Amino acid sequence: MEVRPLRIGLIGHGKMGAALLTRWRNVGTHDFWVIDPARTGDFGDGRTHFLASPPPFADCRFDLIIVAVKPQLIETVLPDYSGRLAKGGFIASIAAGFSIARLRSVIGDVPIVRIMPNLPAAIGAGVSGLCADASATPSQREAITTLMETAGLTIWVDDEDQLDRLTAVAGSGPGYVFEMARCYVDAAKSLGFSTEQARNLVLGTLAGSIAMAQADTVSLAELRTSVTSKNGTTEAGLAALNGDGGLSRRIGATVEAAYARAVELR
Repeated sequence: MEVRPLRIGLIGHGKMGAALLTRWRNVGTHDFWVIDPARTGDFGDGRTHFLASPPPFADCRFDLIIVAVKPQLIETVLPDYSGRLAKGGFIASIAAGFSIARLRSVIGDVPIVRIMPNLPAAIGAGVSGLCADASATPSQREAITTLMETAGLTIWVDDEDQLDRLTAVAGSGPGYVFEMARCYVDAAKSLGFSTEQARNLVLGTLAGSIAMAQADTVSLAELRTSVTSKNGTTEAGLAALNGDGGLSRRIGATVEAAYARAVELR
């Protein structure tokens, strides 16, 4: 299905909203009106406009309004956009923990899609989960799918509980990966490598290993075994890393804690 150019209102231009906008501008043909008091002006492409407040009502109705402000600001900001949708328009929100029911209580009875992106969307390598309410049409789902696919892998889930579970794995996931990489770099430095050398060694190893896993169909356990010689250095390292199952328990606790917090925020 071909998706026509849309007039999109992006409410908020924080880290995640800005990351997504960068991708959308580079690969799409939509017109963006970015409403954020912290920034005004144009990109110079004729399609992206920054405003400190919503444009005059008579001048601008949107095919899609994307909510990209912090969750605690939604009840204050979003009512200003009531009645701003063009015919067939819908709302999408990237605000974590703010449910479809709560969004509807603020904006009214309109089609709503919740999105949970992650930060690598900025370079087109993100993972985004999407969940729509029953009133979202196939064409609206197609439009938001196409938009989010410019930022990376897009996965539809059936309900908001699944979206919270996806948040615990992928939405928060880059934070886990960056923290593990930081510890790995520190360990490399303890062996005498400079910060630059350690960073290059670790990130190169991670990138190559992930690329290999993505290119292969065998299990991750088999890949691990393929580089583990009996009584060799890798076996010794793995015994220290997870020989007692401690790493498995710690990672399990990590995603469970993130999921529990997502449930609390509903």
